[in-house]
Amino acid sequence: MKKIIVIPGDGIGQEITASAVKVLRKVDAKFNIGMEFDYRDAGGTSYEKFGTPLTDEALDACKKADGVLFGAVGGKKWDSLPVHLRPEKAIFGLRKGLGLFANLRPTKVYPELVNSSPLKPELVGGSDLLIVRELVGGIYFGPRCESETKDGVEQAWDTEIYSVPEIERITRLAFETARLRRGKVTSVDKANVLAASRLWRKVVVDVAKNFPDVELNHLYVDNAAMQLVLNPAQFDVIVTNNIFGDILSDEAAVIGGSIGLMPSASIGELTSLYEPIHGSAPDIAGKGIANPMGTILSAAMLLRYSLNRSAAAAVIETAIERTLADGYRTADIFTDGFKRIGTDEATEIICNNI
Repeated sequence: MKKIIVIPGDGIGQEITASAVKVLRKVDAKFNIGMEFDYRDAGGTSYEKFGTPLTDEALDACKKADGVLFGAVGGKKWDSLPVHLRPEKAIFGLRKGLGLFANLRPTKVYPELVNSSPLKPELVGGSDLLIVRELVGGIYFGPRCESETKDGVEQAWDTEIYSVPEIERITRLAFETARLRRGKVTSVDKANVLAASRLWRKVVVDVAKNFPDVELNHLYVDNAAMQLVLNPAQFDVIVTNNIFGDILSDEAAVIGGSIGLMPSASIGELTSLYEPIHGSAPDIAGKGIANPMGTILSAAMLLRYSLNRSAAAAVIETAIERTLADGYRTADIFTDGFKRIGTDEATEIICNNI
């Protein structure tokens, strides 16, 4: 049996994870994978029940799982809580506890949605890229000072630190992933200015020697941001550090036309976590209009990266493509002339397409 921990979280997290589990059960019946689902709370829901956004019991259950399917956390009702009790702390607790060192964020522009992109169709058509972001190092985790006075002037500072093993680990993952795609890696850094970036580039070049079948090129982060807008179809796999990846992945996310379609995977040392990139959207929770496709595509990533069932993952992805090709649209991607559907109906149609 393959143990999957499901953490619905808050807001629409309850609805979209239910949709993803329903699709996974349909795929399980088709491929005889043997998935077993167990549920835990996190975020505001966990705080309401247990007084903490992430219990030790929930974290331990995740550590023992073959994969974790996560919904979304957060909501205005918890914004006044002390920082250590806010729902978002559940994500940081899971990242640390599971050793989630890499975030994989795909962006695919479906032909049926090319006109939904904020960019011109001729620029985004055919775009299918994956950003591999280092998740536990860099400036977000380096030494910092919130406030100090020097020569009578208040200042603050953060420190960017990367070690060779950290860079090697994320780079190997990027190259291994590129082998499963189109065989091209773009490494993004700021080596013309930053010492940490110069080490980054050196290590990437060294790791690349072990992957002669994968093409490697380098871009400075400012140029990479520009190229994502000018010609996103040129990219296959982008590998970069924590802060650059944080920014570039959000830029890439809007290219596809709706964040409701965007999945992600956080790859860990103990297990891996899969979640859509959007938030808990409490304003539409319970209305049955949330787009479940980002979560369902995250479930497909779980099959591919944690269970090594690429064929099963491809069936889900193809089912969503067919749903879009048949003219079905949830509220976030609906335009006149198409068939508007809600969360449950979208789930049923995707299941029927499997």
